[in-house]
Amino acid sequence: MSSTTTYRPYHRSSSGSSSENLPPRTLARVAREIRDLHKNPPEGVRLVVDSQSGVPSSLGEVVAEIQGPQDTPYEGKFFQLKLVLSCDFPASPPRGFFLTKIYHPNVDMSTGAICVNTLKKDWTPDTTFSHVLSVIRCLLIIPFPESSLNDEAGKLFMDSYDEYSKRARLMADVHGRPFQTGKAEEQKAIGSTKGSDGVSTVLSDASVSRSNPLRSNNGTTTSGSGKSGSGNVRKQVTNGKAGKSTKKKSLKRL
Repeated sequence: MSSTTTYRPYHRSSSGSSSENLPPRTLARVAREIRDLHKNPPEGVRLVVDSQSGVPSSLGEVVAEIQGPQDTPYEGKFFQLKLVLSCDFPASPPRGFFLTKIYHPNVDMSTGAICVNTLKKDWTPDTTFSHVLSVIRCLLIIPFPESSLNDEAGKLFMDSYDEYSKRARLMADVHGRPFQTGKAEEQKAIGSTKGSDGVSTVLSDASVSRSNPLRSNNGTTTSGSGKSGSGNVRKQVTNGKAGKSTKKKSLKRL
């Protein structure tokens, strides 16, 4: 399944960190986190990989797909986003961008930039990609309009949730990738891929190099040991469930 052709992305070319700008020790950590993200994904989140190689195209950016939570305007749709690593990661947090257009108080309509405290003042070097992606998905359930990047959406959310919901749903219907429950690959819930090693077999810490962190020094894809079972992350599309519905009274800082 192609992970990009069904989206209508933001028309921009954001500058981001190349994996070659990251020191080997950091690359090893990133590779390890990506492997863990594939093996134990948070609910409603999946790692997006290159359609040809079956692994992430770069360790400088982490691309993921989020399932719209239940009881929100985003329910029934998939949204793609990426975390762009800075050259001094993990001392500095990555920057988050939605690649799928989305109407949300904490997402800039023109760039897709995401405003969330986890990627700002609450960031610590120990924060994982898995945690960041979980928090961003929670942001779809409980927006934080006090620090909005989309002032219109933030005001509408506070003044008339019904109108906000209608507008967000309209945007989701136009730009989000719909569920295709008739297909076998979308009958599996995200979070049910634990134990598969489709990505971990090629993301061994020993294979990390500055020229191509996903390959060994002899140019061949590195195979690492792991549990049995070959995972195909391109077929693991979300269908899981989220928790609470969005209500203004349940606002809290993320």
